Amino acid sequence: MMSVSNAQAKPSIQICRIMRPDDANIVGNVHGGTILKMIEEAGCIIGTRHCNTQNGDHCVAALARVERTDFLYPMFIGEVAHVSAEITYTSKHSVEVQINVLSENIVTGAKKVTNKATLWYVPFSLQNVSKITEVPPIEYSSSEQEEAGKKRYEAQKLERLETKERNGEILMSVSVPEPYTVAFSQSSLIHLIGPSDCTLHGFVHGGVTMKLMDEVAGIVAARHCKTNIVTASVDAINFHRKIKKGCVITVSGRMTFTSNKSMEIEVFVYADQLVEAEKGKYRAVTAFFTYISLDKDNKPLPVPPLKLEGEEEQKRFDEGKARYLQNKAKRLADKECQQ
Repeated sequence: MMSVSNAQAKPSIQICRIMRPDDANIVGNVHGGTILKMIEEAGCIIGTRHCNTQNGDHCVAALARVERTDFLYPMFIGEVAHVSAEITYTSKHSVEVQINVLSENIVTGAKKVTNKATLWYVPFSLQNVSKITEVPPIEYSSSEQEEAGKKRYEAQKLERLETKERNGEILMSVSVPEPYTVAFSQSSLIHLIGPSDCTLHGFVHGGVTMKLMDEVAGIVAARHCKTNIVTASVDAINFHRKIKKGCVITVSGRMTFTSNKSMEIEVFVYADQLVEAEKGKYRAVTAFFTYISLDKDNKPLPVPPLKLEGEEEQKRFDEGKARYLQNKAKRLADKECQQ
């Protein structure tokens, strides 16, 4: 179900869907990837609709980046997910969409905010997939609101460039890895991009990619802990290059950091064009997922420490620890501001 608001200043929509058994893990927790896919669908709808409100080439909004997303509360089978999307900033060639997700227990009527996310989209012409079209501007309630949006735009643009330039190696397999090492839990899956995965352009939906990334990150976390695990947060997801229909993608994940009750998993998506094999494999998407381990009562469990092997793993662990401490400090600061 979807409702729409046509207010020019703040275009918005809401998508609702009941969570079914195939949306969840074996203990009834809805997969983080399922929620990420719904978030992206709402963002794509509102972004595409807005970018087609002016004369010119018809276009489709393609996902370029997802900012850090926290999973505040778990969602369960039988609950209704309410995904609300609103356009909050536009530049000449990009759209910022802010999204809230609520879970509703339809028996008790209780509602909780489970997720908040910020996504960036770029519109591509349906006539020429290499052409980026211009974005219609939105009206802001104040100059301060527009300036704040501009600062967010410049910050994400800089970080995208830095991430794109950062080199990273392909994960290598180890014959008989020791438990609790990076090699022991690292995992990959291979997926052929079919028509149902793609937009009208013939490029994969960002939500499809994020769902696969969450699945791989979940496998890494489960292999490390051997318990029920759930997505706690996702750091910025950067979409470096488009993935075409017919590509074979390899989604790989490895553990980079563990605290007492959380795990950080780095996930890469590589695309291989079978028809144009001479172009070679390329890295299309990167992100960091954070998972927690839960007992049968959905209470957090201690996470086994990660055993490090070599300077490179130690470096990634230290970088992960810095991100963990930074995010922890930000959560505490946000909590104090709300009090």
